[in-house]
Amino acid sequence: MSSIHNGMDATALTDATWIKSRRSGPTGGNCVEVAFLSGGEIAMRNSRHPGGPALIFTRSEWEAFLGGARDGEFGLPALA
Repeated sequence: MSSIHNGMDATALTDATWIKSRRSGPTGGNCVEVAFLSGGEIAMRNSRHPGGPALIFTRSEWEAFLGGARDGEFGLPALA
């Protein structure tokens, strides 16, 4: 059984190579980072808190999220 789970400290993912988007701002700290883990999972963390909790996704969950983002399903709601 894997010891990798949602909410674990991101620093515990010792084999992770974290990637930040080129779209991230240079000073604002408004970034998330992802890492593709050796077991096939994808981890995500807040770049401002690199030792904080990590979200862990399966490959199919990650692909579903990316597909929804590409289709515009996760845009901000219109202001009333």
